Amino acid sequence: MDFVLLYIVAALGLSTVLNLLLKRLGVSQIIGYILTGTIIVYAFNLKHMNGSLTLEHIAEFGIVFLMFTIGLEISLAKMNSMRTEIFFNGSLQVSFTALIIYVISHYVFSLASTPALILSLAFALSSTAVVLSYLKSSKEINNPYGQRATGILIFQDIAVIPILILLGFLTNSGTESIPVILRDTFISAVLIIGFMFIVGKRVMTWLLHFSTSSEVDELFMGSVLFIVVSAALLASFAGFTYSLGAFIAGMIIAETKYHHKVESDIAPFKDILLGTFFIVVGMKIDVAFLLEHFAQIIAIFVLVFLLKTAITYTIMRITSSHTRSLKTALALSQVGEFSFVIFAVASVGGLLDKELESLLVLVVILSMVITPFFISKINRFVSHISNYQYLGLDTSAFVSRKDHVIICGYSVTGKFVAKHLDIIDAHYVVIDNNPKHVQEALKEGKEAYLGDMSKLSLLEAIHAESSAAVIVTLDNIEKKRAVCEAVLKHTKDVNLVVKVSTLEDKENLLDLPITSVVDDKVEVGRILVERMMTCQIGAKRR
Repeated sequence: MDFVLLYIVAALGLSTVLNLLLKRLGVSQIIGYILTGTIIVYAFNLKHMNGSLTLEHIAEFGIVFLMFTIGLEISLAKMNSMRTEIFFNGSLQVSFTALIIYVISHYVFSLASTPALILSLAFALSSTAVVLSYLKSSKEINNPYGQRATGILIFQDIAVIPILILLGFLTNSGTESIPVILRDTFISAVLIIGFMFIVGKRVMTWLLHFSTSSEVDELFMGSVLFIVVSAALLASFAGFTYSLGAFIAGMIIAETKYHHKVESDIAPFKDILLGTFFIVVGMKIDVAFLLEHFAQIIAIFVLVFLLKTAITYTIMRITSSHTRSLKTALALSQVGEFSFVIFAVASVGGLLDKELESLLVLVVILSMVITPFFISKINRFVSHISNYQYLGLDTSAFVSRKDHVIICGYSVTGKFVAKHLDIIDAHYVVIDNNPKHVQEALKEGKEAYLGDMSKLSLLEAIHAESSAAVIVTLDNIEKKRAVCEAVLKHTKDVNLVVKVSTLEDKENLLDLPITSVVDDKVEVGRILVERMMTCQIGAKRR
C-alpha cells in the first residue's frame, strides 16, 4: 500500500512540474502526462505493470468522462442536424481508410490477412481524447471543420463495437455465426438505448432534480458520478464499450435543464482521469524497443499520416470546401486510443504477434505524442498553402454578451443594415458563411465571423437567445429558411427579422412564427410614396 501511494504521489508531482514547464513553452499537457508515465515506469522499475488490466480500466474512464461531456453537447436534435457529418462522412472515412490500409499492408507489405485486417481497422480510427480535447479547449468545436471532425469521431467510437465483435468471432470464443452475433448485438443495442432513454431519462431527471434542490454540491456531484458510471457499466454488461454508455447518458442529460451545471461540475474529474489515461499510455513505451526500431516506426507513422490525410480529404470534398476538408483531414490523421484495445484483444486471442503488437502500439503512441504539436497549427498551415485567411469563431467573446444584434449575411443588404445600426450606435456582429464577405466586413472594421447560422451549435456559441434581434438578409430561400428554423428551434424569445424579395419567398416562410418579414419591394414602394409626398409639400411651400 505504501508503495502504491508513493507511485501516485510521484506521478502527481512529476506531471504537475512537467506540465508547468511545458505550458510555458506552449506545449500540450498531454505530452507531460505521457512523459510522466514513461519516467515512472523506469524510475520504479514497473515494466511488469504495462499489461495491468486494472490500470487499463482506470485509464479507460478518462475516455468515458470525455465521451460523457461530448454527449452533453450533442442532444438528439443536434445529432439529427449532424447526421451527414456522423453517418455519411464517418462511415465513408472508416470503411475506405480500413480498406486501403488493408490492401497496402496485405498485398504490398505481405502481411497475413488477419493481422492486416486488425491493423487496418485499428488505424482507421483517430484519437477522440487528443482531438476533442483540443477542439473543446480552443472553442473550434463550434467551427465548421470542428463539427465535421467531431461527427466522424463519434461514428468511429460507435464503430469500435462491431470491430470488437468481429475480433471475438475471429478468436473463436464462441460457436455462434456472425449473423447470430450481429442479431443479438442489434437487439441488445435497441434494448439498452430504449431503456436508457425511456426509464433512464426519468431516473436521471428525478435524481438531478432532488440533488439540486438539496443545495448540497457534493450530493449533486455524487448523482452525476453515479449516472456516468452506471450508464458505462450497463453498456459494458450488454457487450458494448464503457464510453458508448457514458455518451448516451450525456445525450440524455443534454435534453434537460441541468446540462450546463453538470458539464461545469464534471470537468475536473474528466481532466484528472484523462491525465491518468495518458500516463498509462506513457507506461507502454519500451525505450529499448523504440530505439531499436525507430526508423521503422517513423516510416509507418509517416505513411499512415499521409494515407489518412489523403483519404479523409478526398471523402470530405464530397460535401465540404477545400479548406474545411483539408483541416478536417489533418485533424484526424493520427491513430486513436481505441487501437490499444483492439491490439490487446487481438494479441490475447492469438491473432497478433507480440513483437508486431509492440511495434504498432509505439506507432500509435508516436502519433498521439506528435498530434498536440501540430493540431494547433492546422489553421496557419492551411492558410499558408491555400492562400486562405482563417476566420474562426472565438466563442469566448460571447460568454457574457447580451442585447447584441446578429446580422446573418453581409452582401448588399447586410452592408446597409450594418450602416444604419452604426448610425443608431447599436452593437452588432456579422455572421456569414462566405469567407469573402467576412473578409470585407473585417476590413471595414466590423466584428465578423465565419459560420453557418443554420447550425444549432453556432447559435449556442454566439448566444442568440440573449440577442436583441437576429436580422436575416440572405437571398437564397433554402438557406434563409434553414437559418430561421434553427433560430426558432434554438429560442422562441428573439426578434427574428427576415428580408424577402418575392411572393414565393414570403409564402415559403408563412408557417414559421417570424417576428417580422420585410418585403423589399413593398418597402421600396412605401418609401417612394413618402418621398413623393415630401416633394409635393416642398413644392407648395415654394
